[in-house]
Amino acid sequence: MQAVRQDPLLGSSETFNSFLRRAQQETQQVPTEEVSLEVLLSNGQKVLVNVLTSDQTEDVLEAVAAKLDLPDDLIGYFSLFLVREKEDGAFSFVRKLQEFELPYVSVTSLRSQEYKIVLRKSYWDSAYDDDVMENRVGLNLLYAQTVSDIERGWILVTKEQHRQLKSLQEKVSKKEFLRLAQTLRHYGYLRFDACVADFPEKDCPVVVSAGNSELSLQLRLPGQQLREGSFRVTRMRCWRVTSSVPLPSGGTSSPGPGRGRGEVRLELAFEYLMSKDRLQWVTITSPQAIMMSICLQSMVDELMVKKSGGSIRKMLRRRVAGTLRRSDSQQAVKSPPLLESPDASRESIVKLSSKLSAVSLRGIGSPSTDASASDVHGNFAFEGIGDEDL
Repeated sequence: MQAVRQDPLLGSSETFNSFLRRAQQETQQVPTEEVSLEVLLSNGQKVLVNVLTSDQTEDVLEAVAAKLDLPDDLIGYFSLFLVREKEDGAFSFVRKLQEFELPYVSVTSLRSQEYKIVLRKSYWDSAYDDDVMENRVGLNLLYAQTVSDIERGWILVTKEQHRQLKSLQEKVSKKEFLRLAQTLRHYGYLRFDACVADFPEKDCPVVVSAGNSELSLQLRLPGQQLREGSFRVTRMRCWRVTSSVPLPSGGTSSPGPGRGRGEVRLELAFEYLMSKDRLQWVTITSPQAIMMSICLQSMVDELMVKKSGGSIRKMLRRRVAGTLRRSDSQQAVKSPPLLESPDASRESIVKLSSKLSAVSLRGIGSPSTDASASDVHGNFAFEGIGDEDL
């Protein structure tokens, strides 16, 4: 048997993450020192933690958990996200902060007050809510996030459901509030900015949401009310993210004056099992395509862990060089205000059939094949699909 040589740098993920951490710090020329970092909760509440500029995402997450008095065994149920705060106060999600990242460096290097770090739950299956709701702080975090998502219109609520939710709010029945919210469409979903897809036709304006093992596309066809199509991750054979720079008028590839970085176009394309013997490519063009891909991957990972009988409870690593810094003063999660009356202009959404047969599919072509095979994310959850799933 031929021996396989392993690069010592890549032999340990901890060593590799340490290398990436140093590279990020040195690139931005940030000295190691103690600083105050602001982390937001989903409802906009600010949590100020003292960290080092060289602290990785896990360090900062632990510091926030300590400040809120969230138990160690629940830290893995939450993650830090880099977001851009829009003029109306809503968050546009840029990406989930990776383990090797230095959150302080990541947010300050953007040199804009629009960018923030937000704490949000990091799992998709609402069955895991039970673990978090056992703890007072975990319950408050889920409750505050859910109220915020309803106010933003991320969770779809009828007038009667809204009345029931508000009644539970007035009674301060947080667990009952969450139990009802779990039954609502798009509970626990992450919503993206309006973008464009080639489903069900080319250049179709859509709003994409990720959650419950699916990508949901809300769209409006000419002369019709708002509709929704759902793409289950178990029926996606593979997907990939590509970037391109549109050619200027005239067809030359020269960048030319005035071409900015903002003109780079990102696309998420996935191959979907539309029916038993028909695979079709669907392409979404969005600046948040990378974040969408990360959501798909995390949903697949969660499905595989659940299928194998595992748990998402995270065994946090303890570094030999230091110990967890506990804050002397803990911060409570503030209760959000009562839900406002539902927006009358918010339209009801007609659900398309599970096979998307309510909308004709046309103009959906296979994406360019010049990308290497390594750019394609295979989906192991797809392999277990049976006839009953179609």
